[in-house]
Amino acid sequence: MNKPQWNKEFRPPSGWDEMFFGASNGVGILPTVNSGFRTFHPEFDREKCVKCMLCWVYCPEGCIDKSADRLEIDMDYCKGCGICANECPRNCIAMVKDGE
Repeated sequence: MNKPQWNKEFRPPSGWDEMFFGASNGVGILPTVNSGFRTFHPEFDREKCVKCMLCWVYCPEGCIDKSADRLEIDMDYCKGCGICANECPRNCIAMVKDGE
């Protein structure tokens, strides 16, 4: 089989202007606001939350903010995957259908 050969030496991007931007960039964070494909979104039960930070660690989009005194989800960038709810050991996060 004839495979194409890459003859150039790999050079990592030197800045944001050389990064690929599409649905996501190379580090897995959405660079643009959610395009409306989400059908479920997470909701916190703040009374149960003990701030174990597992939701923050496992969120693939990095949309959970831990800088405040409580955890906040940036719904503009949340894609509704449910990983945060699945990883929460105290079931503090519930996935709710959008529009309800």
